[in-house]
Amino acid sequence: MKRFSAFIALLVVFFAVNAFGEESDAILGNWYNEEKTSAIEIFRCTDSYCGRIVWLKNPLSAEGKEKVDSKNPDENLRNRKLMGIQILSGFRYAGDGTWKGGEIYDPKNGKTYSCKMRLDGENLKIRGFIGISLLGRTTVWSRKL
Repeated sequence: MKRFSAFIALLVVFFAVNAFGEESDAILGNWYNEEKTSAIEIFRCTDSYCGRIVWLKNPLSAEGKEKVDSKNPDENLRNRKLMGIQILSGFRYAGDGTWKGGEIYDPKNGKTYSCKMRLDGENLKIRGFIGISLLGRTTVWSRKL
């Protein structure tokens, strides 16, 4: 019985370590969006991967004030600064260079979409969609060196 318990404990440790193994951490770091108008830092958040805006090419509005999340559907959040807001959440590594089960928030239109990501060399292909992946759009981010 002790050997069986030890075996189960080893399995639990093995899967816990591999949940955030080298392959799954390959997306960690800073990424430019496709237009290179912002950089997003992807980081671990609890048991998944998330991302937040860490750089804006044009951080100020036409009035000279820091840009805010003016399109957010929640009126209480429309005055929060774009710099630092979390736009990726809930991604889990699915194997084979793919992360699934997450969401992406688009501050340009204030909408949140289901999302999956696939690492392709130094590019991260991000597919946001509604319902099924076929009804979506892919954007390609490049690693910020």
